[in-house]
This record gives sequence, structure tokens and C-alpha cells, in this order.
Amino acid sequence: MTTADAATEHETAHDHAAAPAFDPGAAAHLYRLAFGFVPAQMIHVAVRLRLPDLLADRTWSAADLAAEAGVQAQALRRVLRGLASLGVVTETDEGGFHLAPAGQLLRSDVPHSLRPMLLPYFDEGIWAAWGGLLDAVRTGRPSIETVTGGPVFAYFEQNPELGAQFHAAMAVSAQAEAWAVAEAYDFSDVATVVDVGGGDGTLLTGLLTRHPHLRGVLADTAQGVAGAVDRFAGAGLGERCDVVAGDFFASVPPGADRYVIKSVLHDWDDDRCVDLLRNCRDAMSDTGRIMVVEIVAPPVVDTGTDPFLAVSDLTLMVLTPGRERTAAEFDELFRRAGLELVARSEPLGFSGYRIIEARSSR
Repeated sequence: MTTADAATEHETAHDHAAAPAFDPGAAAHLYRLAFGFVPAQMIHVAVRLRLPDLLADRTWSAADLAAEAGVQAQALRRVLRGLASLGVVTETDEGGFHLAPAGQLLRSDVPHSLRPMLLPYFDEGIWAAWGGLLDAVRTGRPSIETVTGGPVFAYFEQNPELGAQFHAAMAVSAQAEAWAVAEAYDFSDVATVVDVGGGDGTLLTGLLTRHPHLRGVLADTAQGVAGAVDRFAGAGLGERCDVVAGDFFASVPPGADRYVIKSVLHDWDDDRCVDLLRNCRDAMSDTGRIMVVEIVAPPVVDTGTDPFLAVSDLTLMVLTPGRERTAAEFDELFRRAGLELVARSEPLGFSGYRIIEARSSR
């Protein structure tokens, strides 16, 4: 054997020794991750065709359901069987289908429905932006801009139905957190709260309902506050709440004790966040505070981290200039805006949102 042959044999033996043993469980896990777009699209089809509403509390055959939905029966049956494997529907021995508990949450007529939260993310432009994730990684810019030719909020304005769906989704999120924020924070010495970027007023409605001494001001774009006046009137809050339509990067209503900013900062880059925080700092009363309500990312992520963090953060990456931030990153925003941290709450409920309270440092 020559020296070269010996070296080759040694390298080959080393390669075999270093190669990890095949792990079927790891392979199956990776396959499920890599083809995760398939379950997403099955749920998309179910929601778009309103299958959960049609199924409701009864069992349908695929043929009858297809006739009702106006689609091809065999194709629908295949999707329904896929949904059955996900636990969204259940297939009976007789070939019928009815909703599983998870599927009930996709109905439009049930409390705490997730349907409004999902609809905007099934839009073709949003879906295509996810297909451009690699472009976003390469450029550092939201891939929605390549797909639609502009920022995501301009896309919402150009597509009013989609914009309405987005604001409805934000209302679902706000409703889930409103009571938690109202319970977790001591508003006893607070007179007026401004909800900055509060959409249709869902969060502010919860705060004012729980604390009858509060007055509120809702500040958001004209599209965002659409329907807010009716919401406040329906909740009996019309006399206690004002609605201000405008650009919160230009100014916010002055003189309030608390400025609540929920799920807004994570949509924007650091410079825009600092602009908004400075506006609130300059507008608030001498004893005023800013209450940022956001997810706080851990400094280190592992398999024990809630996977929703990655879903949220990467959704922000393909759609906006923003991101989910760590506690240290929020502290840096506050420092730049002339604020200092007062307190950071424990997670509020299942969502992981926290109240991050800051005051002027000047």
C-alpha cells in the first residue's frame, strides 16, 4: 500500500467514524417542519371555504359539503382527510366529517374565534412574501416590498378588505390581552389613558370597562380607528373616550397620565420606535408613564422557547422593518428616547406579552 493509499483509507475511515447514525425520529421531525406549509394551506382552504361554519355542529359527507361549498367533491375529501390527520376535523367510519375541538375555533360565530386572526395571513400577497423569506434574509428588507412594490401598510390601504381583516386580527389580539392588562396594572392613581395605535379601541374598551374612573383617548390612523366610535358607544363609553385620527409619528394627544403602546413598536425599526417613544414622553404629564405591551424575547432561544416567538418575529421580518426585541433591546430604545425602565411585568396569560413601564429620565 502506498502512502497515498494509506492516507485515503485513513480519511475514509475517519469520515465513516464521524458520520452520525441515522435517527428516524429526527428525520420525521425535520420532514414535518420542512413541509409545514402544507398544513397551513389546508387550514387556509378550510377557512376560505367557510368549512367550519358549514360543518358547525353536524356531520357531513364530503359530497354534500362539496356541493354546499361549490367545489369538487373528491378534491375536498382529500383535504378533509388531511385536516383529520391534523385534528381539525374528525372522519367517521361511515366516511362523514365533523369538527374536532380545534376546528370549532375556526368558526366565525363562536367566542374567541381564531378565524379573524388567520384571514389576513392567507392573503396572496402575504403568502408570497413568506415565499420571499430568503430575499429578506439576503437584503435585510421586508420581502413584501418586492412582492407588492411598497410597505405592508400601504398594501393594506390599497386593499381595504385586507386592511379591515388586518385590523380585525389586531382586535382579536387586543381582546385577548385587554382584561389581562386591566387586571395586572394598578390604574388607581391614573385619570387619563391614551391608547397609541389602538386600532378599533378593543384594548381601551377593556381598560375603561374594568376601571370606571378612567377616561380614554384612542390615537391611530383613520383606517385603524374605523368603527371605534360605534364600539365605544355600544359599550356605554362614548362620553368617556375620544377618538383622534392621525399620524402618531408626528404627534400624540398631550397631557395624559399613561400612554399604552401595544403591538406597535415591533412593527418598526429602532429609529421609528424612538421617534414614537419621544413623542409620548414629550406629550405626557409630569408624572406620566409609558406602558409598552409586547412580547419580550429571551436572550437565548432553545427548544423550550415558545415557537410562537419565531413565528411572530419572522412574520415581522417579511412584512415590516420591525422585530421582536429582548429586554436589553427595549432598554436601549428607552435610553435613546430619554426614558428609563420602571417595571417589567410577568407574562400576561398564554400569549407571553408583558407590560414594560417607563418614565422620563429628564
